[in-house]
Amino acid sequence: MSHRFTTKSQTSYIRNIIISLVVFLVIFLLFWMGLTSIQKKVDEESIQTLQTAVTRSVTRCYAEEGSYPESLDYLKEHYGLHYDESKYFVDYQPIGSNIMPDITIMRKGGN
Repeated sequence: MSHRFTTKSQTSYIRNIIISLVVFLVIFLLFWMGLTSIQKKVDEESIQTLQTAVTRSVTRCYAEEGSYPESLDYLKEHYGLHYDESKYFVDYQPIGSNIMPDITIMRKGGN
């Protein structure tokens, strides 16, 4: 009889370890998915914030000077536009002095 109880106890112990591992992995996976989702949302909002900042600088330049800036560097020098150039690529394509330039912002690193 004692042999039967020992085997049952070992089976119960192994089963408890497996259940604990599965629960831990599920919780870890949910936590990881939550962090990934939050990071993606933060990235989207930071790109939108940069888009708004560039557009405001361009509009301010047009309002003060009567023409759109010829380059992004002009906005950096005269209107205080700052952003992390290692994280974002800003494609600034002026079309004309009185036509809003084409502005495209992308996150560097393939994201």
